[in-house]
Parts: sequence; structure tokens; C-alpha cells
Amino acid sequence: MARSGNRQSEPRIPACEAIAASLLAMVTPGDEVLLIQPLYDAYLPLVQRAGGIAKLVTMQPPDWVLPREALRAAIGPRTRLLILNNPVNPLGKTFDADELAFLADLCIAHDLIAICDEVGEHVIFDGRSHLPLIGLPGMADRAVKIGSAGKIFSLTGWKVGFVLACPALLGPIARAHQFLTFTTPPALQIAVAEGMARPPAEFAAMRAGYQRSRDRLAAALAAGGYAVLPSAGTYFLTIDLAASGLDERDTDFCTRIVRDHGVAAIPLSAFYAKDPPRSLVRLCFAKTDDTLDEAARRLVTARLSLQR
Repeated sequence: MARSGNRQSEPRIPACEAIAASLLAMVTPGDEVLLIQPLYDAYLPLVQRAGGIAKLVTMQPPDWVLPREALRAAIGPRTRLLILNNPVNPLGKTFDADELAFLADLCIAHDLIAICDEVGEHVIFDGRSHLPLIGLPGMADRAVKIGSAGKIFSLTGWKVGFVLACPALLGPIARAHQFLTFTTPPALQIAVAEGMARPPAEFAAMRAGYQRSRDRLAAALAAGGYAVLPSAGTYFLTIDLAASGLDERDTDFCTRIVRDHGVAAIPLSAFYAKDPPRSLVRLCFAKTDDTLDEAARRLVTARLSLQR
């Protein structure tokens, strides 16, 4: 383990395992965990496997503003944890400084631990800077920061990540983790450490490349009549079928475009535990220009074919 001030780092744990280990370490049966919808699909089953009770609050499109009053109302005497995904998969939303300050104050006031899934911290756009919740006043001893080399270096098959937390939190997480996966291949750990030391300009160039891809796909879809929601990070864009003039459920649309047009997408309703919207679809723009252009052309054809 490497030390940094009053924090420790466990550098050999994939991000999903880190979330699982954190929940297994900190949740006792009946504890409540705050989850913000739409949510990464691993969160809910992992909370339930740990014996926790999910307390769901929901952000609303198109701006996906943090639901502050709903968060306050969801907290009870058994609420112990908050899971925060920033930037948000599947939305591409990044929480701003004011939203993060509110969450920090909420955690401090109610003695909550925040599990911060920040695997996309290096994939943010438009000049934004990532703000880790663990760095805010009062959060160093009550936040667990989770990162992923797979996202940082676009090596998603490597499954090497890290956890950063104070010793009192990291100790139980490390003990839970040892019974999930004994180790991650040392050669991959060494390679990730080497990558972390690369010049900042390389990370900036990566972000610029993804931003160009985002803008290329968004512009082509908008020109073809799709309503495209903003994306401030990650690899994903969301389109609104209803706002695009399509009277089709997200699941039906995704089935149709992969079957008839060879384009794969995910219905955003898959990222909800209850009461999902039915007209939003997630697309991935981490592709070559030729692939993005062809996908946009096919999606425009798919839209026009439904309107005939």
C-alpha cells in the first residue's frame, strides 16, 4: 500500500470489485444506501447482496440537476452510505462544485460515507476540471475514491483500478477484497503505474480526441433530426426519441436499429431501478470517425423509416 497524507491507496483492485468490497465492508443488513438514478447497473445488485436497502432518488432530463430535496427526504436513521458516480455513466453528466459541496455537507450532517465511483475522471470535456468529493472539506475521512486504469488509458479489458481512502475505511475494504480476488497481475500494475506518470499533455490530448468524437456524432445526429442531450464526460451521448418526433419506446427503438440497421445502442431505462423514462437512448462515441459517420447515417435512416 502507498500512503498519501492520512490516506492510503490500494492499487490492485478493479473498479467493480472496489465497489463490491466497499459495500461488503461497510454495509450491515438493513443499512440504507442512497442511489441516484439513472445509475450504473452494478450498484443496486451489489447493495442488495451486501444486505443493504436501496434508497432511490432520481435526476430528471434534460439537465439532470441533482435532486437535493429528494436526497434530504430519503435519509433516515438507518442511512449509512451514498454512492456517487461522477461523471455519470450513462449520462455524461459531471457534478459541479455547488452540487458537490451540497453532497459533502449532507454527508457530514448525517454521518454518511460516500463511495465515489470516479472512473471517468480523466474523460471530461469543455475545459472542465474533475472535482473529487474526497478533496472537499470534511470528506477526507468519510469518502472512498475509486478509479480505473481501464477508463484512464482506454484499456477496459485490463480491469486494473485503485481505491483511495483514509486508513480506517481502507482497512475493512482491503480485508473484504482479499476474498473477492487475491491479486491483479503484477505486470499490469506496473504498466498502470508507468502510465500514471505520463505527462499531463497526453491526457489532455486524449480528452480532446474524445471531445471531437462527441461533437462529430452529436452534430451529425442533430442535423438528421435527433434531439441530443448534453454530455460533459464519459464516452456516451443520449438522444431523446420523443423530442426527436419518434413515438417509439427506447427498448423497441434499440431492438429495431440493431436488427434492421446494424447499430447497437442501450435503452436508458436499463439504468433505472424503478419508474424509468421510456424515450431516452444511450450511444457510445468512442469510435473511429468512419464508424461514427456511418452510424449517424444509419440512425438518420432509421428515424426517417419510422416517420414514413
